[in-house]
Amino acid sequence: MQRIDTSQPEAAQQIAELRQKLSPAGDVVSEAGRRKTIEVFGEPLSPVQTVERICSDVRTRGVEAVLEYTAKLDGAELTGETLRVAAAELEAAHSAADEEFLATVRRIRENVLRFQQAILHEDVIVDVPEGGTLRQRYLPLERVGICVPGGAAAYPSTVLMTAVPAQAAGVKELAVVAPPTPFGSYNQDLLATCHELGISEVYRVGGAQAVAALAYGVAGLPKVDKIVGPGNLFVALAKKHVFGEVDIDSIAGPSEVIVIADENTRPEFTAADLIAQAEHAPGSSVLITWSAPLVEQVAAELEKQLGELDRGDLARQSLEEFGALILVRDRVEAAELANELATEHLHIACEDADDLLASIRHAGAIFVGPYSPVALGDYVAGPSHVLPTGATARFASGLSSNDFLRSGSVIQFSQEGLNAIAEDVLLMADKEGLTGHARSVAIRKLDT
Repeated sequence: MQRIDTSQPEAAQQIAELRQKLSPAGDVVSEAGRRKTIEVFGEPLSPVQTVERICSDVRTRGVEAVLEYTAKLDGAELTGETLRVAAAELEAAHSAADEEFLATVRRIRENVLRFQQAILHEDVIVDVPEGGTLRQRYLPLERVGICVPGGAAAYPSTVLMTAVPAQAAGVKELAVVAPPTPFGSYNQDLLATCHELGISEVYRVGGAQAVAALAYGVAGLPKVDKIVGPGNLFVALAKKHVFGEVDIDSIAGPSEVIVIADENTRPEFTAADLIAQAEHAPGSSVLITWSAPLVEQVAAELEKQLGELDRGDLARQSLEEFGALILVRDRVEAAELANELATEHLHIACEDADDLLASIRHAGAIFVGPYSPVALGDYVAGPSHVLPTGATARFASGLSSNDFLRSGSVIQFSQEGLNAIAEDVLLMADKEGLTGHARSVAIRKLDT
């Protein structure tokens, strides 16, 4: 795992290189990915070119293209009829599910729903003094698509963290897409979770073709208004490609965590926190501390714990490629660096964590204190775990119920209210040479 000491002259370059690794550039693909691209398209396309080709094809040929790419990329031979998971299959998965699992799903749903309803925007009405009202109205989107990953692990938690905020906002139609894999749309826990939440539309499709199908609509899968949820590089690039045709939540990259710790932080806690995000593989895990002994203690704990976990080898790869143990001068520099990196998850695990929180401006979600590990936010706390990555937390926010609302203004003036501001309208319209604008007000104005 890379070590960086900010007192050394090479530190700035090392941190810049770390930031570049985390950026959502979208131009890096594995050797296996390159071979697959050549196999499917007959030429070595970049990820961006691959996504553009798939989206254009789905837009032109519809469900035929979706099924073709699903067969070529996922090895799943589906038809227009089997693309959608049957209602009976959803019911059967729910009936066969472990009751303790379903009880957990219900408890998590209540946690998320309680939080998401509490933060939901409400209509605002402002009175016009001379007569009238100005209103900001919030209405739920009608139809939303949810992307659920299914490559290396199953994610019923993603269904909860995307669907429940949408339901809190009042969205009526939810369409879940998940790749046709044992961890995706063939996963019984995933199907049971969808049924428990009242989601009847689940489709066996993933990747860029799933995003394109949601954005453009194909036979058997009507288009949506917004696409949310995580995915691999191709899903992220596809969401970027279709933005404007539909809304999206974000262009997310690999999972990230920064832990700010000091000599009072338990090294075994910190090592566990770093591994928890690294095991997403890829996942970025960074320790920032002003305690040199802690760096050594955490390094030793990482070696110990990695050997005890099922996904230890995958986590180790992520730590070596995307991880860093950074020694800074003091708390002030720790906060400055955390703001610069603008990570997805920030765990402030040092003493007086609440005080340091006041210095943090840029993070997707912040976890404060030794007993607030990121996994609580991933699974049960209430805020969505769909968060900005790749330093986009400088301007982007995590998914919430308010992202499923569309706001619009409602303007209503009385005769007296119009008269009171008419001259201002007439002057501005005259300055801009828009005589029709002026006439539309003047014709209503009463002389006094």
